[in-house]
Amino acid sequence: MKRVSAPMPVEIEQPESDEVTSVARPWVTIVWNDPVNLMSYVTYVFQTYFGYPRKKAEKLMLEVHEDGKSVVSTGSREEMERDVQAMHEYGLWATMEKATE
Repeated sequence: MKRVSAPMPVEIEQPESDEVTSVARPWVTIVWNDPVNLMSYVTYVFQTYFGYPRKKAEKLMLEVHEDGKSVVSTGSREEMERDVQAMHEYGLWATMEKATE
């Protein structure tokens, strides 16, 4: 009878949790203030497209209005491209960039 030995254990390097997070969610969508859209409309867009509750949508809208911009979503590059395109279709000025630490 032929004897089969067990395979040798392989050591796998585990990534640190920060590395996993940065790979999983490296992009953000930023909505910028503009002189055209009403604050109520921006709130409506955030509720309608992102599904945010009114309170969160109003908080983000106020950041856009008072700070000139707000990060409204975080995710993969493809997801953020989709969100930016959707904001443009709603008539909002939006861009995407790599998330900062």
